[in-house]
Amino acid sequence: MRDTAVRDLAWLLLSPDLLRPQLPLGALANPFETAQELQATIDWLYALDATPGPLHRDLAATRITRVGRYAERLLGWFLQHGPAARLIAAGVALRRAGVTLGECDFLVQSRQGVRLHWELAVKCYLHAGRGGDTRNAEDSPPARLADYVGPNLKDRFDLKLAHLLDHQLPLSAREEFASTGYAGPWTPRMFVKGWLFYRAGAPRADALELDPAHGRGWWVTRREWPAFALAHARRWRALPRLEWLAPRLTTRREQSAAAEASYVDALALAAQTSNQPGPVMVAAFVEDNAGDLIERSRGFIVPDEWPEQATRYAKQ
Repeated sequence: MRDTAVRDLAWLLLSPDLLRPQLPLGALANPFETAQELQATIDWLYALDATPGPLHRDLAATRITRVGRYAERLLGWFLQHGPAARLIAAGVALRRAGVTLGECDFLVQSRQGVRLHWELAVKCYLHAGRGGDTRNAEDSPPARLADYVGPNLKDRFDLKLAHLLDHQLPLSAREEFASTGYAGPWTPRMFVKGWLFYRAGAPRADALELDPAHGRGWWVTRREWPAFALAHARRWRALPRLEWLAPRLTTRREQSAAAEASYVDALALAAQTSNQPGPVMVAAFVEDNAGDLIERSRGFIVPDEWPEQATRYAKQ
């Protein structure tokens, strides 16, 4: 698939989950209940890729700046127009005495009639702990979900999972939920996608809660960046937040002079990002036989002081 929005939607539906099931409450959402629904969705995505205009117009109807909101709009489009589960309601706010208790992301119904409450999260976390080092397994403590922190050090994977399990997923089972007009029962499911990034050159064991097939990237400090980058690729580009979902692809037809100028070598990218106050996601690109630029890998360049700050945050 070559259209950017369609590729992002396909990634959202088909990429591995970040987590294993966290039973009893944290079962995983499955957009396809049968092999036939999966194949029908793949066929539907290819058709959408050929004529993506309606999806583009829907995304352009409101200004989207957050990657989570972008993912919500993509998943909502699939539930409204796709060949599998169908949308009942989105963004259902639960209130009591004028106070908002929370908001359910999606209420859906499968083709088999099962009524489901989906909570969506798309996350990018960097592994910042010292545990799980496979080179010294006897001496190293096991990896923890708390070791995975957000780039801005205001989010941690263990805290996010706890919020999903303890607050978000139980919302649709609360007695007050009948007041929303969508009386249950609803079966809760979590829909958690994203990427986890590990320090380059430092082997780590995954936390037990993680799906081993999760999307992976790397991170390096600014001091480490030139040597790392020069050994890995010649063409690099910084990725804005709305490009944090699917691996990037720029077709030869799309490579205008302006677009071409955004692909730079390692030293130029270091200069571009040197004034950024926090971590910056970047991607390495290679050119295929058709002249398209395809993402080879992605990761973060972090300030030199960030690892120590992140380790402290992981221990809080």
